Amino acid sequence: MAGVADKIIEFFMGSKHEREVKRLLPRVQRINALEPELAGCSDDELRARLGRIRDEVRAALAELPEEYRERRELVQGVLGEHLEEVFALVREASKRTLGMRHFDVQLIGGMVLHEGMISEMRTGEGKTLVATLPVVLNAITGRGVHVVTVNDYLAKRDAEWMGRIYQFLGLSVGCIQNQMVDTERFAAYRADITYGTNNEFGFDYLRDNMKFDVASMVQRGHIYAIVDEVDSILVDEARTPLIISGPSELSIGLYYQVDRIIPKLIKGEEIRDKYGNKSTTGDYIVDEKSRTSALTEEGVAKAERLLSVSNLYDPTQIEVLHAVEQALRAHALYQRDREYIVKDGQVIIVDEFTGRLMPGRRWSDGLHQAVEAKEGVKIEAENQTLATITLQNYFRMYEKLAGMTGTAETEADEFAQIYGLDVIVIPTNKPMVRADNPDLIYRTEKEKWKAVVEEILELHEKGQPILVGTVSIEKSEKLSELLKRRGIQHVVLNAKFHEREAAIVAQAGRFGAVTIATNMAGRGTDIILGGNPEGLAKAEVDPLKDPEAYQAALARYTAQCGEGRDKVLAAGGLHILGTERHEARRIDNQLRGRSGRQGDSGSSRFILSLEDDLMRIFASDRLREWMKHLGMEEDVPIESKMVTRSIERAQKQVEGRNFEIRKHLLQYDDVMNKQRESVYRLRRDVLSGKEGREWVLNASRQIIGSLIDTHCPDDKHFDDWDQATLDRELEDNFGLGLQDAGVAWDKTTRVALEDQLVAAVEARYAAREQELGEEDFRQLERYVILSVLDAQWKDHLLALDHLKEGIGMRAYGQRDPLVEYKRESFGLFQSMMDRIEDQAVQYMFKLELSRVVPDRRRAAPVRESKAEASALQGERQEAKHSPGSGSPTTVRRQEPKVGRNDPCPCGSGKKYKKCHGASEGAAAS
Repeated sequence: MAGVADKIIEFFMGSKHEREVKRLLPRVQRINALEPELAGCSDDELRARLGRIRDEVRAALAELPEEYRERRELVQGVLGEHLEEVFALVREASKRTLGMRHFDVQLIGGMVLHEGMISEMRTGEGKTLVATLPVVLNAITGRGVHVVTVNDYLAKRDAEWMGRIYQFLGLSVGCIQNQMVDTERFAAYRADITYGTNNEFGFDYLRDNMKFDVASMVQRGHIYAIVDEVDSILVDEARTPLIISGPSELSIGLYYQVDRIIPKLIKGEEIRDKYGNKSTTGDYIVDEKSRTSALTEEGVAKAERLLSVSNLYDPTQIEVLHAVEQALRAHALYQRDREYIVKDGQVIIVDEFTGRLMPGRRWSDGLHQAVEAKEGVKIEAENQTLATITLQNYFRMYEKLAGMTGTAETEADEFAQIYGLDVIVIPTNKPMVRADNPDLIYRTEKEKWKAVVEEILELHEKGQPILVGTVSIEKSEKLSELLKRRGIQHVVLNAKFHEREAAIVAQAGRFGAVTIATNMAGRGTDIILGGNPEGLAKAEVDPLKDPEAYQAALARYTAQCGEGRDKVLAAGGLHILGTERHEARRIDNQLRGRSGRQGDSGSSRFILSLEDDLMRIFASDRLREWMKHLGMEEDVPIESKMVTRSIERAQKQVEGRNFEIRKHLLQYDDVMNKQRESVYRLRRDVLSGKEGREWVLNASRQIIGSLIDTHCPDDKHFDDWDQATLDRELEDNFGLGLQDAGVAWDKTTRVALEDQLVAAVEARYAAREQELGEEDFRQLERYVILSVLDAQWKDHLLALDHLKEGIGMRAYGQRDPLVEYKRESFGLFQSMMDRIEDQAVQYMFKLELSRVVPDRRRAAPVRESKAEASALQGERQEAKHSPGSGSPTTVRRQEPKVGRNDPCPCGSGKKYKKCHGASEGAAAS
């Protein structure tokens, strides 16, 4: 019924997008009304006006309450009062610095961004310029604005380009780049506006929460972020958590050993008899839909024989089984030049959505090592997670989040459910006149490529520029070879030429240009019909070395490109030729959107085959049978609305499946996220000096209370209290016994005993503080608590990986895996917090005090990566515990200590302190 109601409202009142635009139009008119007045102001007068507004806003914000939700709404109200004047000031500053005036639709886009929504604007509508409006409005609060881009090049370009507007208005701008050191990052984050990539912002957050000194933390809060190409960052990359990891102890030789047996296994298939019973052939089967592979029973037996292993499923062989599973995936599902390339002896992942290389990114769970073994390159050691966060949870930390892209509407439900973001489609400044031709579908891939070459040849002869989209490096190079044979000059833009990406794309609109691009490589760079004169001039003359020669070259190329533009328009504008449908309709729309910018003429067409991955894997059997019955002849395509609709249905099916995977990942990560927030909050409090002393004393009181509960229980007579064990454990924890505490055992009560012990422990702590000196002792507190916290958190992340790895099996016992995961992970978290208290208190009371106090932990080697988050899809993270390098140690144990509140190892279900913890203490006495 809701859908019917929406249609009725749309019929009478227009779509949601039209209603939003109408709501904002009066504000546009008020901004336009200010234009003549501001045009008459001097540069200094414009800056003074913004300075006055900034002072008023900051004074108003200083009086607001700290409560988050109420404050956010009030901040919006304060900024909203000044929106029209600030937007008008930014427009005037842009005219004076860049020679660019914001269109009315760009003002609407800016308001949508300020209100914390996603602004969908077509390619070429000036999203980069739109962002300057809400950026300036929110930057005057002084709390910082983050502008997030998809790569370092765009971050640097936009910070320099739009920075001229900000600096003209008296605002500072910073840019985070990959190779920057902490001092440079610190300065960039202290600017009013900070540009950077999603990876840099996310990794800086994780690194800050591993620091031992608050002064070395670079970020200063998460207030307002505008995410450029928001669909790429918040949807395409949402399955990819950011991970900082350190070396684990898993043997890499195992991967080489296992890799040698995989080619000896025979691929089979799953078959059903007429009764629907399933059976398998061969040694393994592959399911391309779910991207999984599995050994058959015959395959397990064969692998055991080849590896000389008696039982792969024996608990002692779990690492071998895992290595076999990953090696099988590496061979069956991951192809060179499609999912990855090999360059300089390294396996480098290719981003499936953009075709870009992702150096530094590694598949998790041993998969990357398996691919390295398959390719015969050096295997890099597997790593253990030290800190991790998904992009979903990182960006949900911001008080206000907004985004912009040319293609978001197909993912509107996901943006609403995951991020609480509405998508508003902004009308184009000029009507769209691009002609989108129907798909042509051929029987075989060979026929398709022949048709693609013929279409390129036909259009190239009349000079029409062509941008050809391919789905992989392999396909782009195959097409390049076919064009070379026909003598067609062209440029290939794929992950292997990432450095030249923007320059190549910028010239793809020149008369007669043929450009082959993998997916959306070059996204963020406009294709200007006739060519980009600035790019051509810079390629000829360095403007910094010879400004006069550069200006002469620029004038020459501007005239040439102007003539070229007229010729291109006469030839039909830029033609987009897609050679395969992507899993997501959005990616196809992005490719089409490169043509027809700002009302230019243009055209698009997709040429497909029944052998394309999407058609082969996801199209229905009914569709394939129907097309066979048509009796398709060689080199004769079909154009059918039914086929086009079937393709779109297949795409929607895949989009839905991928959304469920991302949502599933988030549900599990939300559990860890609450724990991460708790741990990081404690870290920040300790670092800032708020918590240290009181935290140790509170933990000491809890330990004393727990010891008394265990050894002097209410339900036992005084004579049955375990004096000897209590005395020993007090000595273990605090370095003092009952006698040191002045306890008269024969005359005490439970309450008096607890009070005496607490007083004695606090007095001993004060004495140790006096011995070392307050400043050094506070430093020692920070070091000890953070060292123990980090070591335990690292082990906890590993424990969660192992828990997640097998939690899916709970479904076979009619239990909800997510509910079970929440319950058990909470128990693990509580045990971790108990261990942190135990260890930190022991160290603080028993470490030998010295004037030489370490002020920071020696950094262990760490790796930052974006690892494929596949643990929820049958993969797992396999790593052994490694000792925390930063924790000082005074007591060495052969076995790990069992915490008082941990489950007893005997399996009784009782807490250790209520079971063998008590009996072992009695035995010792």
